[in-house]
Amino acid sequence: MQEEPPVKITEVRIKLVNNPNDKLRAFCSLTFDQEFVVRDLKLIEGSQGLFVAMPSRKLCDRCPRCGGKNHLRARHCNDCGHKLPTDRAPRDERGRDRLHADIAHPIHAQARDKIHTRILQAFEEEVERSKQEGYRPTRFDDMDYDV
Repeated sequence: MQEEPPVKITEVRIKLVNNPNDKLRAFCSLTFDQEFVVRDLKLIEGSQGLFVAMPSRKLCDRCPRCGGKNHLRARHCNDCGHKLPTDRAPRDERGRDRLHADIAHPIHAQARDKIHTRILQAFEEEVERSKQEGYRPTRFDDMDYDV
């Protein structure tokens, strides 16, 4: 059996966020092998520098009264209005509420490092471009396809 070549990141798009009070610095999209796009990665300023947050979804549970689906921070059921217990979220290894789950993520540290490095490089390039006269921010809407 012939071994497949490694997947390559063929495009990184960065959309800068211009709010100095927010820790979110940019939204990102990655294209792999000019065939597969992953959107909604976020570049966030953390206590130890910039880090890449993978696309995620809010975790939910069900109302004990009607079975309606609710985000874990909801105080009342979206369907029946029943008051929900406040401490329903599972805890992560640091003891914090786990409110989101990654939709897409690298399997191992080497892949995460590769993604992180490429996004940081593209972010720095986009910041430099943004300082030039006539700068136009990156658009993501041209990645939408007619169905």
